[in-house]
Amino acid sequence: MPWIPPGGTLGELVAAARLRASGLKRASHGTSWPEAPSLRDALLGDHVAVIAEIKRSSPSRGPINLALESRAQARAYEAGGAAAISVLTEPERFGGRNQDLVEARDTSLPILRKDFHIAASQLEEARAIGASAALIIVRAIEPSQLMDLAATAREISLEIVFEVRSESELQIALDAGAILIGVNNRDLETLDVDPSTVERLLPLVPSVCVAIAESGYVSRSDVERAARAGADAVLVGSSLSASGDPAAAVRQLTCVKKLGRAR
Repeated sequence: MPWIPPGGTLGELVAAARLRASGLKRASHGTSWPEAPSLRDALLGDHVAVIAEIKRSSPSRGPINLALESRAQARAYEAGGAAAISVLTEPERFGGRNQDLVEARDTSLPILRKDFHIAASQLEEARAIGASAALIIVRAIEPSQLMDLAATAREISLEIVFEVRSESELQIALDAGAILIGVNNRDLETLDVDPSTVERLLPLVPSVCVAIAESGYVSRSDVERAARAGADAVLVGSSLSASGDPAAAVRQLTCVKKLGRAR
C-alpha cells in the first residue's frame, strides 16, 4: 500500500516542522558532538522506567504549565527517580524551545528530544544541543526516508525512539533497525486516545527492544497496567508538567516491577 502523508493535527505539525528544517544547515564533516548518556541503558533494569516530560502546552490539552522552568523541572524529575527526561522542543503548539533541552542537561539523566523530526538536519541539531535520543513518528515519514534518517542517526551516535500505532508501523520501525520502540495511545491525527493501543502492540515488540508506553499515564495503577502489557518504560508528560510537586509526582510512578514480554 502506498504511503499517504498524515492529515489532521499531525499533518499540520509535520508541515510546520518542514518549514523549520528548511532553515537548518547540515553539519560539516568531522563535527564533534557533545557527550550524552545512553537512553537505552537508562531504561534497562527490573522496574518500569519513568521518562518524565517537560511540556508547556499541547494541541489536545492547550496550556499545561506556561511558566514551567526547564532546569528546575529537570532537577525535580531527577530527584523523584525519573530514569530519563523528555523535552518537547516544538515551538508552535507545544511552547517548547531548544534552550529547554540545554537547560535540562543540568542533570545526569539522558534526554529524549521530542519534536517532529523529518529531516537529517533536525537530528544533527538534536545531537548538537545535547540530546541522547530523538523521537521519530513513523506515521509522519515515508518509509524510504525513515531508513535514511535512521542511517543519519547511527552516523552521529543519536539514539532514536521510533513511535508507532499499528502493526505495520511497528514492522517498518523494526526494518529500520529500531531498538527503542514507543507505542502511543494517542492518535496524533485525530488527538483521540485509545488505551488498548499499547495493550495490543507492546506484546508484539521483540524482547531485544526497549518498549515504551506513551500517553494517558497518570497514576501508579496506569503504570502497573503498562507493565502487564510488557512495558519497559512509560513516558509521562502532561500530569508531571502540571504538578505542583513534580518530584513527588514522579516518585509515585516508580518501582513498578517489569513483567517482560513473551516474544
